[in-house]
Amino acid sequence: MSVHTEKAQKSMEKCVDALKNNFARVRTGRANPHILDAIKVDYYGQPTPVTQLAGVKVPEASMLVVEPWDKTSLKAIEKAIESSDLGITPSNDGVCIRLPFPKPTEERRRELAKECSQMAEEARVAIRNVRRDANGRIERDEELPEDEQAREKKAIQKLTDSFVAKVDELLKTKTAEVMEI
Repeated sequence: MSVHTEKAQKSMEKCVDALKNNFARVRTGRANPHILDAIKVDYYGQPTPVTQLAGVKVPEASMLVVEPWDKTSLKAIEKAIESSDLGITPSNDGVCIRLPFPKPTEERRRELAKECSQMAEEARVAIRNVRRDANGRIERDEELPEDEQAREKKAIQKLTDSFVAKVDELLKTKTAEVMEI
């Protein structure tokens, strides 16, 4: 594998990883601890991720339990979750915080599936941009003979096709998960 192809592959892998992270934040009817990744708690004046202050458990498919290691941070965690855009009302019992995940309506599931499709399309566009940039670098590389440039471009296209297929597979899986009742 040439330098151009390796660089393109690494960039395309980053696009797929970003898509996976975006999909992890999509709230389905199933409890997913990753939706708390972006929530920061004001802990002694420092914005700290919830996952660094507490253990997050999934005791059942539609419930998350957040157990802070420092019980004094319980109120701050609850406040951060309430003020986030999760749309879930936390229940504080003095020891832990329970987050019930209601099943989304049919309409909401369709909206979520549409959001996932948009995220996947953005990932495909990003992958194609990587292909365009790699092909541009290959064309500007004056040390490569013409036939070698053609081989490189073919390899880049093959790589692009495989990564777009990965995106399509991830979308198919996530859409099935979102539409599941």
